[in-house]
Amino acid sequence: MSLNLDLEHTATPPARGDYGIGVVGAGFVVRDLHLVAYRKAGFRVLAITDVDASRAREVARLRGVPRVCTGVDELLEDSEIEVVDIAVPPDQQPSVVRRILERPRRVRAILAQKPLALTLEEARRLVEECDSAGVVLAVNQNMRWDPSIRALRTLLARGWLGEPVLATIEMRAPRRYADWKRRTDRLTLPVMSIHHLDAFRFLFGEPESLFASARRDPRADFPHTDGIVLYVLEYASGLRAAALDDVYAGPVLEGAAADNFVRWRAEGTEGMARGTIGWPAWPNVVPSTLDFTLRSQPGVWFSPRWKEAWFPDAFAGTMGELLDALTMGRTPSISGRDNLRTMSLVEACYRSLAERRSVRVADVASDLFA
Repeated sequence: MSLNLDLEHTATPPARGDYGIGVVGAGFVVRDLHLVAYRKAGFRVLAITDVDASRAREVARLRGVPRVCTGVDELLEDSEIEVVDIAVPPDQQPSVVRRILERPRRVRAILAQKPLALTLEEARRLVEECDSAGVVLAVNQNMRWDPSIRALRTLLARGWLGEPVLATIEMRAPRRYADWKRRTDRLTLPVMSIHHLDAFRFLFGEPESLFASARRDPRADFPHTDGIVLYVLEYASGLRAAALDDVYAGPVLEGAAADNFVRWRAEGTEGMARGTIGWPAWPNVVPSTLDFTLRSQPGVWFSPRWKEAWFPDAFAGTMGELLDALTMGRTPSISGRDNLRTMSLVEACYRSLAERRSVRVADVASDLFA
């Protein structure tokens, strides 16, 4: 059996990549991920704005953005800007989206950060408002463009692993908390776990139900519902997809030796794959990895390798998907409406935590799963 080891681990460039892009927000994610990936992909960023004007000026200088604006309104006055990339805290994002929609000259599309909002109902309202305004809304679920996750999806699509049996993600990555994170009791599920919940959807489709368990993060010295989180997605086929999102990871920020990583594993009836994702090593760029073994090739591990990593390369994938959707007149795979299904998993996790039971996803958002 000859195996094609081109596992399509990178995104196909958009049919057209020269749309004018304006950026709202100039924090770390924009400075070191979005703008780095966009420049590498050849995307055309025209302007940036931030509540901290000096930070916006510094990021513009560092990343070659030609114009710094005093606010969203000034940014939208540029008729060349057709797409707005929003990268602000989730409690502030809805107001930025609505400010864009209120403008007489609306842009064609918005790429919003995840979570789109901190609750499913607020996210639903934003999706409906964008639909009514005729503005294409996409959500930056960038783990879908991690090279190892895309390669795993190719293995699954080709049937090499057979029927999926068990999938797991284990994240050990300590966090510090400041600013907006202290203004909400929703801490880990909508910010960290949302990557893994969406990746499971991307790989395996929609689960029927889920069970979640959580405890507070001892490092977070403020009230919160979810710190360290574990959850299991239950599929009609029998597949179970489980994740451990450990944002404490031991007292490593207080001086203990670190053991930080993200690892995943997928087992099927015909094969098994495992992988690593290197973002916990940031600012070092560590490429993602994948290894797999098949019943048809007894005793052999296949280990394709590449130079791309989640940070920063995946961020060209999400923007590229939106730009290609605009060009081709189609709905982006990461549309706001699709993202409501990911948000419904977040909401189901909170219901499971509150009620200490397995929760049917359709009971949380029945209209999405009718």
